This record gives sequence, structure tokens and C-alpha cells, in this order.
Amino acid sequence: MSDNPRRPLVIGNWKMNLTELWARPLLDELLPRLEDASAVETAVAPVFTSLRAVADRLDGHPTALAAQNVHWEEKGAYTGEISPGMLAEMGVRFVIVGHSERRTHFGETDERVERKLTAVRRHDMIPVLCVGETEHQRDEGRTLAVVERQLRKGLGMLTVTDGGEIVVAYEPVWAIGTGRVATSEQVDEVHRMIREQLGSVYGAGPAGRVRILYGGSVTPDNAAELMALEEVDGALVGGASLDAGKFSDIVHAAL
Repeated sequence: MSDNPRRPLVIGNWKMNLTELWARPLLDELLPRLEDASAVETAVAPVFTSLRAVADRLDGHPTALAAQNVHWEEKGAYTGEISPGMLAEMGVRFVIVGHSERRTHFGETDERVERKLTAVRRHDMIPVLCVGETEHQRDEGRTLAVVERQLRKGLGMLTVTDGGEIVVAYEPVWAIGTGRVATSEQVDEVHRMIREQLGSVYGAGPAGRVRILYGGSVTPDNAAELMALEEVDGALVGGASLDAGKFSDIVHAAL
């Protein structure tokens, strides 16, 4: 990873876990562990109800605030939704869009993902575009086709000039929360394809600066092997991000 010009990025996706009461002690334990890992950019994505408490706790610390979801409209009759402007006002830097759990449980389509991604960029936040195949799609040999479709449709007409406007996260659906993890060969193949597709759209320069993360049962045990891959620029971490020690170990594996 040391020869990679892209700064590693590790994001902890807390999913539907941790109230304010529990978020604070986790951060109290985690943040000191990250003091010697400044070469890695870090972020945590709490539930919406904990965003303010987490934002306050992160004040003055380089770890960034991330959000797990967003609506594409600025305001209106969308009961239960959160607009991009609301997130930006709270200091959110990264917004996860198109996570497989959103696609699977809430019927999120590529078209909706694209609208969310565009809305996030409109407020100068960085969307983390999640792409990945199901086990059935992989068994059918459609992994690259599925990921390419999600990538291109999710990006839509987004303009990328310096590579910092977007983060892509490859998360094979069959590896999320299952304890299974894609092999290094599988991850390398998909990440290289993503880089090539970005290059065909934006040119080699900007595409070479876009960070591509891996997500899917990332743990301290497999992080170093994954991070060693040339096209893996960090991780989108689920369950392990709820443990300060495990998350810190993953961050240090990216150094």
C-alpha cells in the first residue's frame, strides 16, 4: 500500500446499531487508538439519530462523519427521509449510497442510487457508491457485468475531474455479514475492472485517483491481505466497526 498514491480510507458502517448512549463510549475508546494512523483517512457512519452526538464527539479529531443513506430531494412530503442539505449542515463528509442492504430490503434501484449520488455531490459531500453481486449472479458468471452496470448507472452523468469527488465500494452481497470473504483473486479482478471502467469514462488521470474500497466481512484477520492488493484503497467495515480494537486493527492494516 505504501506505493499507492491514493490515501487509504476506512469507513465504519455502524448500520442500525448504537444509540447515543453507546456511541460515545465506543468513540472514547476508538479515537485514541487512531492517533498514530493519520496516514489513513477514517470515518464512521452512525444511525441518523446519533449523528449530532457523534459529530460533537468528533469535533477536533480527523476522523470524519459519514451517513448511511440520504434522500435525493431537498425538502418536501417525504415522511421519514433525510435530505442532503440536512446532512451537509451537520458536517457530514461521506454518504453511503446504494448499499446492498438498501437495494435488497428497500428496493433501491440503480436510478434512485444515481439521484442520491447527484444530490450528495450537489452539497459537496462525497458519495460512497456501493456495488456488488449476489451469490446467484456470481454462480452464473455475471459478476463483472452486474458490477459494471451498477457502477455506470449509479454514476450517471456525474463529472469527475480530480478523483476526489467519489468513492466506490465493492461489496459482494454474499460476503456481507456472513463471515465469508471474497478471495484476493476475486477482489483484485473486480477492483481492476472498476478502475478500467472509471478510466473509460473519466480518463486515466482522474480514474487513477478515485479510491476503491472493499466491503464484506472485513476483519483484522483478513484486512492486511486485502489492503495489500494494488487496487484496494481501504475498506467499508460493518460488524467489526462496532469494536474499537477490531476497527483500529483494520485501520492500521491499511498503513
